[in-house]
Amino acid sequence: MHYEGHIIRPPSEANAIILQVTTGCSHNHCTFCGAYQGQKFRIKEEAIVERDLEFAAKHFLHQSTVFLADGDALVIPQHRLLQLFSRIKETLPWIRRINLYANCRDILARTPDELMALKNAGLGRIYMGLESGHDKTLQAIQKGATAREMVLAGQRVKNASIFLSITCLLGIAGIRYSLQHAADTAEVLNQIEPNQIAILTLMLLDNTELGRAAAQEIFQLPDKLGLFQELRTMIAGLQVSRGQLQANHASNYFSLDGRLPRDKDVFLATIDLAIAGVLNLKPETLRGL
Repeated sequence: MHYEGHIIRPPSEANAIILQVTTGCSHNHCTFCGAYQGQKFRIKEEAIVERDLEFAAKHFLHQSTVFLADGDALVIPQHRLLQLFSRIKETLPWIRRINLYANCRDILARTPDELMALKNAGLGRIYMGLESGHDKTLQAIQKGATAREMVLAGQRVKNASIFLSITCLLGIAGIRYSLQHAADTAEVLNQIEPNQIAILTLMLLDNTELGRAAAQEIFQLPDKLGLFQELRTMIAGLQVSRGQLQANHASNYFSLDGRLPRDKDVFLATIDLAIAGVLNLKPETLRGL
């Protein structure tokens, strides 16, 4: 398979065929993200992708999903994306669904009918990085969207019956807006009702604007207790009727994994143990992105 740069995929795509159809991220302005620093964004040549499909047809006979990398494959024009889906089905007929990252802007650039066409062509899951539902935080991290736009994008995906996984970041608002970020994020999630909520913890990177701001003490990440209180506020505010919640990423100090609303009280009780200092936490040496 032909890969360029760092290949990023969601944890749940560990067993998928990773088909890189773009390099980098078309937005690439988020102040916390160092994944694609110095990498030029482009849509990869069809001939390269075709060779990868032919390779996958010979060597990846047991995977049932394809994940389209890198950062936001939905930026690919509709007609070309539909052609790609068709080629995947022709070359890998055993594939059950195609999944990808998408940002708010690219989702809203698609009409409901276009998203439905992608769904019918095999698009099974979209991963969208919300990070925060707090407008001041979204502006500060240069996410390129407002909370309202995030809601509209998420609802558009759900209305197309595409599985929607949304990522939220603990600590991204810093100390000043920590709890407001948590409460506003819960409200945005309530309006979207995603199929899956994934909660990660911000890890400051030296090659990012936010990492440099932290080094200069312009930005201050909440301490462990602050992060746990932020997590509790976020989960306490969730009123989704149905969905998965996973806070089991390597960046987190402890894991939560279950369903809402069924396991909400269990989640809160576990967080309370962490706040009380009686829960075993992951050591810093084992945390990662």
